[in-house]
Amino acid sequence: MEEINPWKTLESEIKYNNNWIKLTEHQVINPSGGKGIYGVVHFKNYAIGILPLDENYNTWLVGQYRYALNAYSWEIPEGGGPLDEEPLESARRELLEETGMSAKNWLEIQRMHLSNSVSDELSIIYIATDLIQGIAMPEETERLIVKKIPFEEAYQMVLNGEITDSMSVAAILKAKLMINEKLI
Repeated sequence: MEEINPWKTLESEIKYNNNWIKLTEHQVINPSGGKGIYGVVHFKNYAIGILPLDENYNTWLVGQYRYALNAYSWEIPEGGGPLDEEPLESARRELLEETGMSAKNWLEIQRMHLSNSVSDELSIIYIATDLIQGIAMPEETERLIVKKIPFEEAYQMVLNGEITDSMSVAAILKAKLMINEKLI
């Protein structure tokens, strides 16, 4: 059965627009028939995440201060990928920028919407294997600490609430299931 959109848009106005996001406020009739407003954040890039795994099931986490959270965060390597670029190319670039690594094998493991009640941001997550170490080249906005840890330690960090980034949580939990089922 196909779902029908119960919302009616009366009017829309762009409230904010930059190179990364656009915020639109919509005057709406909600599913119950009442008037209201709905704000939607449109992302101009994909959210790309990479879980690097070596042959001994070690992984690499990236630590950085996240301005929006006003807190430090441990995450898998992540970044934005232009909508007009193949997501895998963005993933290759982000892994190299943040960790200095390239990978011979790539496996897309997850697509998900990060906050679908207010945004259209699409996340694409990969596992990268057969890793080759090079030199990291972080962007000027990134002051990163990169650490190599056993995958099981990253998994425990998720369970203990030490990793809270949604793409990192999803990637690590999905990889744990795949490792347990001997899929990777």
